[in-house]
Order: sequence, then structure tokens, then C-alpha cells
Amino acid sequence: MALTAKQQRFVDEYLTDLNATQAAIRAGYSEKTARSISNENMTKPDIQAAIAKGMQARSGRVEITQDMVLRELAKIGFSDIRKVVRWGETQVRMIDGEEGETEDMVPYHGLALIDSTEIDDNTAGAIAEVSQGKDGLKVKLHDKKGALVDIGRHLGMFSAPSHVELDAELKRIEVENKRLLNEKLRRELNPPKDDTPDHAVAEYTLSPDEDVPTSPHL
Repeated sequence: MALTAKQQRFVDEYLTDLNATQAAIRAGYSEKTARSISNENMTKPDIQAAIAKGMQARSGRVEITQDMVLRELAKIGFSDIRKVVRWGETQVRMIDGEEGETEDMVPYHGLALIDSTEIDDNTAGAIAEVSQGKDGLKVKLHDKKGALVDIGRHLGMFSAPSHVELDAELKRIEVENKRLLNEKLRRELNPPKDDTPDHAVAEYTLSPDEDVPTSPHL
């Protein structure tokens, strides 16, 4: 079945940034219902097929494959800081003080950046930034954890629960909450009875030689 004009616009917008909710808004759906509409659209076979076809066509145009993307993510996810920075045992060094001051001791960690000519291509692909500051060169790597999460998603390691499973879990939570609420109301309307008497009853024993009670026992 052919897509409606609004559904086709949704597909085109989704291919822009892969954000289903924002794609629905840009396609003309109400902001209040954009989230639910986008979820519904993403489950429709015709829309799924259109998105897959669009992605395949785009990959062909730019000649980018999933394997290429995964290889670049792997450079980041499995990067090793030791291939960029070198450090060793901490030592104490003497440095000349300013004019009129004595020498001073400072810790030295043997920290040094590895020359760019010695860095392999995979490690270079994991470097996000190299900058010069007052304290020297600074190297920043891309987000290692984020890359590993993306790799896991591509490989299907973190499959999200289906809509049916999610709906069933939400229903179970709703039923349990109602049961707890009913139980609370029942306790408030029918508080447990206290079997303990309001006043203790005193028991007396009569001494054989006396006519008055002695030694009360509560």
C-alpha cells in the first residue's frame, strides 16, 4: 500500500537525523501526539520498508556501508590511551627558583605525548582533539563508552523490549499498584481489633489466716 503524503514526509524527515519524534513534528503531526504517532509509524511495515529503502539508496550514493561505520566505531571503542600518551614512574626533580628564591622540588611523572608519526591509523581515528594550552599539548579521545554502545546496538546486543512486552509490563505494574491501594484502604476502613483489655484485672489471693485479700497479682 502506498504511503500517504504525510507518511512519506515522515520517512524523509526521519532519514535526516533518525529522530522519530522530531521527524513526526516536522512532518506536520501535532507535538502532543508526535511521540505516540512516531512509535506507531515505526511499527508499520510500509513505513519500515520505505525507511530501509531510503537508507540503502543513501548508502549507495555515498558508498558508505555498515561495515565501514562499524570499523570506524571500533577504532574509538577499542582505543588504547597508552598508544597516545606515555608516562612512567613519578620522580622528584629540582627546578631553579625565581630570582632571589631557592631551588624547588616538583614531581615529574614522565608524561609525554607520542609523536604523531608513531601513532597508527586506528589510534589516530580515535583522537577527537589536539590543542595547545598554557600547560602544553592536550589530547582528547572520542567517547569510548558511547562507541561501544553504538556497536552493541548495531550487532543487536541490546535489543529493546517489543511493544507487546512493554504494554504487558505496564499493565502488570498498574494492577499491582491498584492491589496495594485497595489493601491500604481496607486497612484504614477496618483497623485491626485490639484484644488487650483497657484495664488490667487484679487477682487476689487470701492468706489462710486472713480475711482480707493480700498480694494482688495483675
